[in-house]
Amino acid sequence: MGIQAILFDLDGTLVDSERESAEAMARAIKENAGISIEQEDRDFIVGRSWVQIHKNLCERFPSLEMSRDALIAATAAKREDVFAEVGLTILPGAREAVGRFSHLSLAIVTGSSRVEMNQALTALELGPAFGATVASEDVTTSKPSPDGYLQAAQRLGVAPKQCLVVEDSSAGIAAGIAAGMAVVAVSVGNYAEHDQSAAHWQIPTLDELTEGLVARAMVRPS
Repeated sequence: MGIQAILFDLDGTLVDSERESAEAMARAIKENAGISIEQEDRDFIVGRSWVQIHKNLCERFPSLEMSRDALIAATAAKREDVFAEVGLTILPGAREAVGRFSHLSLAIVTGSSRVEMNQALTALELGPAFGATVASEDVTTSKPSPDGYLQAAQRLGVAPKQCLVVEDSSAGIAAGIAAGMAVVAVSVGNYAEHDQSAAHWQIPTLDELTEGLVARAMVRPS
């Protein structure tokens, strides 16, 4: 039957907002906890979920008493300010790729919070295109666990082997493979230089996510 669904990561794949998110998080922590985080804390968020980010911050700053939900909410509010100042970068070919495959079932699977995801989808103007969305609140274990991708496939009613995952991070690639799905890695938003070699295919931008590539995705290279 071929590929029936394409499951997209969000940050680093469709949009580039992780540095803006890092700035928003830094502002939120400073305002709510009086803590000035360092550059390594900003860098840590790239390609990681809120589960990992919050755990890392609590280990590095024992005086940080913000719950994960409180930190997510405060950061999301500050993101509105940051986006108003600098905008949101939509990665090359993102809108076109989603439109090109509107005949398939589409989903978003992200380590971002649902509020952050909706902020990005509003900027993309693509929210209605996705039949399912899975955010950090929807799973108990984040990427590289396959839970998010398996949940998206279940919501779409598509078997994992008929799903194609589009990712930028090594954790996301591992999650897609663990879910039993074909995986394409996109390099244009991979600013953290995650190792993408485990993906079945690597492409520079979403312009190269073509009908031909998707048609070949049921026969995965070893």
